[in-house]
Amino acid sequence: MSQSQLIKSNKLSWLNIINASAKEISYLKNKFKFDQLDLDDSTAHKHAQRPKINIRPNYLFIILLFPVYNRKTREITPAEVDIFLTKDYLITIHYNQLQPLIDFFNVCQQNKNLMSSYLSFGTLMLLYEVLDRAYTSLFPMLDHISIDINNIEKNIFAGKERQMVYETLIVKRNIVYFRKIMQAHKNILRKFINQKLSLTNNNSDIISRYFDDLLDHTKNVWDILENYQQTIDGLEDTNTALVSFKLNDIMRTLTIFSVIVFPLTLMAAIFGMNVTHMPISGSELDFWKIISIMGIASLSMFIYFKYKKWI
Repeated sequence: MSQSQLIKSNKLSWLNIINASAKEISYLKNKFKFDQLDLDDSTAHKHAQRPKINIRPNYLFIILLFPVYNRKTREITPAEVDIFLTKDYLITIHYNQLQPLIDFFNVCQQNKNLMSSYLSFGTLMLLYEVLDRAYTSLFPMLDHISIDINNIEKNIFAGKERQMVYETLIVKRNIVYFRKIMQAHKNILRKFINQKLSLTNNNSDIISRYFDDLLDHTKNVWDILENYQQTIDGLEDTNTALVSFKLNDIMRTLTIFSVIVFPLTLMAAIFGMNVTHMPISGSELDFWKIISIMGIASLSMFIYFKYKKWI
């Protein structure tokens, strides 16, 4: 269900739209004269959206995806936020998935003093505050992945290799999804910083410095993900090697056991044949003679393998 919320100060307004419907899109088109292509993109949540930035004469349009962790499925999924930025308005369109954005808007809505302070320095600075909170929220998620990697490493060397195969694949999947979601952020911020925007009266050097800080956040996140990717790949190789070693060890043990038991099977098959004249048979000690031969043969095989240091 769609929902529109508005907070404003003397200098600017923040319009927050959740699950935008045709009504909200029509309002944006009539009031702000936004390009229809940008409005269509802002309601294309069910389609494959790609992060992008469009610089228009009177406004800025950005699509960004942020990773969100689902505790039930243990999966990282993208949360989309669409941003329209004019000189007097910040408009965010999302689907109530990005908690830092929700919390920040609620704080501004409930606390008039904070609202005044955040909405007093232009829309670009307000956008910075929104994005800064979104990027900062990524680091606890990265810490969670780090904890998972450390647990996998401990369990691998604690003899739980088979259980860690599935856990390793979950972490690898989340790292891949995280990287995929964050891949375009650096380029979008660079393009944003390089544009000569006329959306604020603030000093452009100050604005650039703030958004350079956001760019550093994305670089740090990417570097951490690169490190995690290399670490989990190494742990997966180690785990695979340990599983293979244990499997080979089991197969060798079973092979040696089958070879040692082979004389018993052979002797039982030979003396089980239904023939009239059988060697060493025909006396009261036939059973013990056969058992002795079988035991000597098996013991000989065991001594041979022991001598070769195969067991």
